[in-house]
Amino acid sequence: MESGIDKNIKKVVVLGSGALKIGEAGEFDYSGSQALKALREEGIETVLINPNIATVQTSEGIADKIYFLPVTPFFVEKVIAKERPQGILLAFGGQTALNCGVKLYKAGILEKYGLKVLGTPVQAIIDTEDRELFVEKLDQIGVKTIKSIATENVESAVAAAEELGYPVILRAAYALGGLGSGFCDNREELLALAEKAFSFSPQVLVEKSLKGWKEIEYEVVRDRFDNCITVCNMENFDPLGIHTGESIVVAPSQTLTNEEYHLLRELAIKIVRHIGIVGECNVQYAFDPSSTDYRVIEVNARLSRSSALASKATGYPLAFVAAKLGLGYGLFELKNSVTKTTPAFFEPALDYIVCKIPRWDLSKFHGVSRKIGSSMKSVGEVMAIGRSFEEAIQKGLRMIGQGAHGFVANKEFTVPDIEEALKEPMDNRIFVISKAMNAGYTVDRIHELTKIDKWFLDKLENIVKTGKLLREEGRRFDDGTKEITSSSDICSRELLLEAKKQGFSDFQIGRLLFDDRFDMDDASAIVRRYRKSLGVLPYVKQIDTLAAEFPAQTNYLYLTYNGDFNDVKYTNDHRSVIVLGSGAYRIGSSVEFDWCSVNALQTIRNLGWRGVMINYNPETVSTDYDVCDRLYFDELTFERVMDIYDLENPHGVVVSVGGQIPNNLALKLDRSGVPILGTSAQDIDRAEDRNKFSSIVDELGIDQPKWKELTTFEDVDKFVEEVGFPVLVRPSYVLSGAAMNVCYNRADLEDFLKLAAQVSKKHPVVISEFIQGAKEIEFDAVADGGEVLAYAISEHVEFAGVHSGDATIQFPPQKLYVETVRRIKKIAKKIAAALHISGPFNIQFLAKNNQIKVIECNLRASRSFPFVSKVLKINLIELATKVMMGEKPRAPHKSAFDLDYVGVKASQFSFSRLQQADPVLGVDMASTGEVGCIGDTFDEALIKSILSVGYDIPEKNILISSGDAKQKAEMLGATELLVKHGYNIFATAGTYKYLKENGVEATRVLWPSEAENPSEDERGLESALDMLQHKKIDLVINITKNFSRAEISNGYLIRRAATDLNIPLITNARLATAFIRAFCELPLDGIEIKSWDEY
Repeated sequence: MESGIDKNIKKVVVLGSGALKIGEAGEFDYSGSQALKALREEGIETVLINPNIATVQTSEGIADKIYFLPVTPFFVEKVIAKERPQGILLAFGGQTALNCGVKLYKAGILEKYGLKVLGTPVQAIIDTEDRELFVEKLDQIGVKTIKSIATENVESAVAAAEELGYPVILRAAYALGGLGSGFCDNREELLALAEKAFSFSPQVLVEKSLKGWKEIEYEVVRDRFDNCITVCNMENFDPLGIHTGESIVVAPSQTLTNEEYHLLRELAIKIVRHIGIVGECNVQYAFDPSSTDYRVIEVNARLSRSSALASKATGYPLAFVAAKLGLGYGLFELKNSVTKTTPAFFEPALDYIVCKIPRWDLSKFHGVSRKIGSSMKSVGEVMAIGRSFEEAIQKGLRMIGQGAHGFVANKEFTVPDIEEALKEPMDNRIFVISKAMNAGYTVDRIHELTKIDKWFLDKLENIVKTGKLLREEGRRFDDGTKEITSSSDICSRELLLEAKKQGFSDFQIGRLLFDDRFDMDDASAIVRRYRKSLGVLPYVKQIDTLAAEFPAQTNYLYLTYNGDFNDVKYTNDHRSVIVLGSGAYRIGSSVEFDWCSVNALQTIRNLGWRGVMINYNPETVSTDYDVCDRLYFDELTFERVMDIYDLENPHGVVVSVGGQIPNNLALKLDRSGVPILGTSAQDIDRAEDRNKFSSIVDELGIDQPKWKELTTFEDVDKFVEEVGFPVLVRPSYVLSGAAMNVCYNRADLEDFLKLAAQVSKKHPVVISEFIQGAKEIEFDAVADGGEVLAYAISEHVEFAGVHSGDATIQFPPQKLYVETVRRIKKIAKKIAAALHISGPFNIQFLAKNNQIKVIECNLRASRSFPFVSKVLKINLIELATKVMMGEKPRAPHKSAFDLDYVGVKASQFSFSRLQQADPVLGVDMASTGEVGCIGDTFDEALIKSILSVGYDIPEKNILISSGDAKQKAEMLGATELLVKHGYNIFATAGTYKYLKENGVEATRVLWPSEAENPSEDERGLESALDMLQHKKIDLVINITKNFSRAEISNGYLIRRAATDLNIPLITNARLATAFIRAFCELPLDGIEIKSWDEY
């Protein structure tokens, strides 16, 4: 066996996955970072192409060269021509990188530059991606697949469905996360779905549906010597028919017999060997439990969401090993870098259960369908570790951070029809099961309706039973036979311990026992004291992937009540610092905060302290084995953080780098005597609490939009009369503008207040004047003892009214008056001093004609920290961490005004996955990710970043409906430019008339409502929807005028059609104008290909 690696490979290009989107999220930051570390260890020079500036992999010290460019064949070829690498990695950037690699291979570009694909050969990738080749390949070894018929148009799809017999499932080939797929029970449903699927892919597969079978996955690793191991197998809690990214997933599988487990394992290895995978691969099965019949659903020849989960579930560094195998190593030559002692050629065995739960954020979108199925809509996920399924699932349900306290003892919600809700699953399905159990449904009946395995349902029923016992115990307080004092015997030790073993939190136990009799915080405090007095405490267990067969030295930990000793010895030397992570990715809090956490940990360790991380998101780099000295893969609740604090006894806790979750814990932790590093908890509260913050701003004589906190409708009316519409309405304490809304008229306001009333119990509603046509400016900075050390001022391209997480941001600012900048610095210095800030902070300003108002101030790192740090080349988090550790760092000598280049951050939207949602932007955040690109000019940076989020530069035809008179005027110059550059303009009635009056050539097209019954003069005109459906339009610019109902339905139909048919859509006049100017002035070939270090 000739071992070792190809010595000719000195430089390798790695393709990243670009912006986080639904179906392709943070897991690729994690796998790419590991691959880059593995290559670096071999002394190979690495070149990374990834426009996602917020990731850890695009930081200093991970890759040798970084290009913030779109991951498309055009740009990748240019980088290859410039850098001349010998090898390329395609498996570490999700479907984006894989598709790009396949295109480069087919176009002969890899061959032209003599590039070797490391790892799985491209032909093998094509064999797994192209459905027909895949089936053929598996037929050769007699492995059963789901038979499907590949079709090229709608007619052939109908014929295929009739041949197979309904129900069928449609899938678009070469698409991500089940995009353009779904179930059809009849011809009508098929026609509607097929049209959408063909807009995403030239080939659509029709196959027989196996709804109700189990879904099982195996992660397999193979080297070039044909050695294979399965690292992990997983089972979906939800049966087939629900995309694995939408399912609750359990590892290792719980309901397979030993025989079934080995049957599927051997098949997986046989498949991987036959296809010729080198590195890591994921095999998905449909399995019929009643007959042991199976089908292979798909094989992913790349690192996937499941491999990130498998890696975190077992502690086996899959991506790292896969990269080494791609270089030519054998499994027998590698050590497992987590356990340090065992070779990588060893299958992990688990003595715990891992449970992954998806997080949806569907309430952020107008009109979205809440049903879950074969297409993915979730925006993040959590992973919980426990010694029993009950413990793991309850921990996980708290971790998703959507108001649940576990499987039981949650706030009541209404389900109009339980049967229907069990049959047609929605995002709240698990809580519907809880409701059904409480309503007396049997496990058998629920199984019939949901096809979820009875094993899982039995376990869930155990939780319900324990909940009932606690409630009965609590009733004894009602009849006066028991009193509640701080030390009283609340319930038996056995019951308490049993509840804790099943993952009940102190909060749940308090609610069940005392039935909301007093403040819940007090109730949980009583339970906590009682529990500690009885010595009912959690134990720390390490992820011992070898199920105690070999001694493993991992620092990868979780807490459980199903144990009787700690796996870790604590020294209590106060040399550790706990960093609280950011939890589940969601809209408004994603990979940016992971970058902040990782940088804080690195700084803490470089200063000679032990870095301790608490986080439970399997997609992150912060939960990787070598980022911190100890990782607690556990909850970020007050209860669990206190459990860990009691064990670690650290120097202090950092709450300002993980977004809103840690920030919200600051006051509670502080009251329990936990030292918060950096800005004090009291000051954090003074900035978070609108009343307190507002009066500070008034005292400092700083202007702010008029606002009032109101509790009754009469007060609301009075205030609105004073400031006039539009107004911004929001409840207290928010992240990413959740439940904020701009109301333009009386009716809007009334509708919204009905919703807002449910949003906050103790908190009244805040109404403020909404200033139209104002610039929004971000001020990200670090202060020490109230003195600003470093700052970055960035400016939004769009006017205020688009949430800062959705806005396109330019840094350094391009259009601000010097006077404005000076005033902003002055105001920020005053605020920093008043709040005694030590650490990171962010202030948002509105500027209109040199008047400046403060909107809000967060005493934590903001979403734009990685972006401004990388453009400015000053790591603001490193600086902030040094401040919080008491190092008194010096201010850096550099300002944004010395930069000769511009950075532009653009947002990635995933509306195409959110069926029926209106793709329009407002004060509520809707984007799932972002990119940041650097250019020598604003135009260049803007084009790079807009292409990076999936837009194309239009070829010929542009459809414009440009809103109200003011917006029409704003768009005029850009529209003239388009005509000058030879574009054809199609416009709807009002815009057409306006353009004609101003001498701009355009063709009128009909709104959907006009096309339904056209008048005499409208008869010969094309309908806008028809043009979209026939792919005659390359770019849609649709700006909403006001929110009258007809306007919305007309505009909505066009916006939604553009989204469903994959045609670029812009809904903001300022962004549309900037984009048009940029692509008219700068041809694609004029774009400079420069790496980050060349700016």
